[in-house]
Amino acid sequence: MAITVFNTLTQKKEEFVPREPGKISIYVCGVTPYNYAHIGNARPPVIWDCIRRFLRYRGYQVCLVQNFTDVDDKIIFRAQQIGIEPLELSAEYSQVYLEDLAALGIEPADQYPKVSEHIKEIIQIVEGLVEKGHAYVIDGDVYFAIDTFPEYGKLSGRQLEEMLSGARVDVDDRKQNPMDFALWKAAKPGEPSWDSPWGKGRPGWHIECSAMSLKYLGVGFDFHGGGTDLIFPHHENEIAQAEAYCGTKPFVRYWLHSAFITMSGDKMSKSLGNVVTIREACERFSPKVVRFWLLGTHYRHPLSFGEEELHAAARGLERLEIAKENWKHLLSAGTTGQNGDQAEKITQLVTDCKKRFIEAMEDDFNTALALGILYELVREVNKWALATNFKLTTGNQQALQEALSLLEELGAVLGIWFEQDPKAGSLSDEQINELVQKRQEARASKDFKTADSIRDSLQEQGIILEDTPQGVRWRRE
Repeated sequence: MAITVFNTLTQKKEEFVPREPGKISIYVCGVTPYNYAHIGNARPPVIWDCIRRFLRYRGYQVCLVQNFTDVDDKIIFRAQQIGIEPLELSAEYSQVYLEDLAALGIEPADQYPKVSEHIKEIIQIVEGLVEKGHAYVIDGDVYFAIDTFPEYGKLSGRQLEEMLSGARVDVDDRKQNPMDFALWKAAKPGEPSWDSPWGKGRPGWHIECSAMSLKYLGVGFDFHGGGTDLIFPHHENEIAQAEAYCGTKPFVRYWLHSAFITMSGDKMSKSLGNVVTIREACERFSPKVVRFWLLGTHYRHPLSFGEEELHAAARGLERLEIAKENWKHLLSAGTTGQNGDQAEKITQLVTDCKKRFIEAMEDDFNTALALGILYELVREVNKWALATNFKLTTGNQQALQEALSLLEELGAVLGIWFEQDPKAGSLSDEQINELVQKRQEARASKDFKTADSIRDSLQEQGIILEDTPQGVRWRRE
């Protein structure tokens, strides 16, 4: 089955055909680092991390680029408020954001370009647009003339006469068309600026992503991702300036956009003041649970943040983790015979689940359906492996090992098995095992007060003990 994706540009599902056989290029819009990123900023990178993992699983070589908008009005304003240099502020919060992504098990992008490090490339494109008649200069400012690009609006589906100036577009009577947007802004006192053919200034918002994506991925790269709030004006403007500059199209082959995260029915945003930062979410819930919750809804559907939703995600992840540990424990015992009553059925289930998992992910990267298939695998295997009359025959051992291997393999594709950094002061595995042994010794000597005290102490530190017929097992919350 071929990979199909919903392309925002065409508003339909299309078969994905890479620009270059065996290789896939991805550009994802990053954050404007002026404060702690909220949980909505985590959805695109988690989704694209999962997509990249799956594409690699299917044998592709993948290059992913995610930018930092480290020169921006919001950064300048906040830096002035707290009395530090704008680039110092953005550098600090860029690092914070990378730490947040790592906490969520997101593998680093191949490139993290910053606006401040690509001024040369930006100026080169702006100069080219002026020379080709697609841009004009007024008092040190440079604007893109949208009337020179007849296809303007093709991504958002908006008609030019119906458009209003979008976010970050300043009203300026000097513009030839109210919808013309800034490519270069003349310097103002107290702002970072660079020399240019039009005097000192700094880049506009949209030009940065065209310049950096073209530099690292070239014209006609495969995927461009971001939230739906970026479709207009940001991505619309990216297309206009990039295709006008290059003189060829498409600038991007497939546009994929993830829906909003809502809170009490409203879009989560700093401007509304209803945000939960990534760090706050990961303090209230495990980073693994946060990632699991983000993958539990298809990326094109809105996602609601709340205690109930996150607790449900925690229970779902726990089901998979407990199954994985239970199966490992069962497999650690010796075999008791040659045949297995259900072994053949389990082997067939494993084959079927792998096939359907791949089909779910190939159908517009449907992580929600893919997780459902993992639940099915766990449910059906548990009916058999946790039955009171289960015996680890040679056939059963092989079938259970196949199920465990598939659960681990497909969980890794979704990135749900990543190792979390232990909290400061947390117990090591060796320390936990020692305490578990002491508890067992206390129980054997009928010192139940000591045994219960050890159990309660471990639970307070996020260590859950499970007493099973096969012995005691523990896991971190």
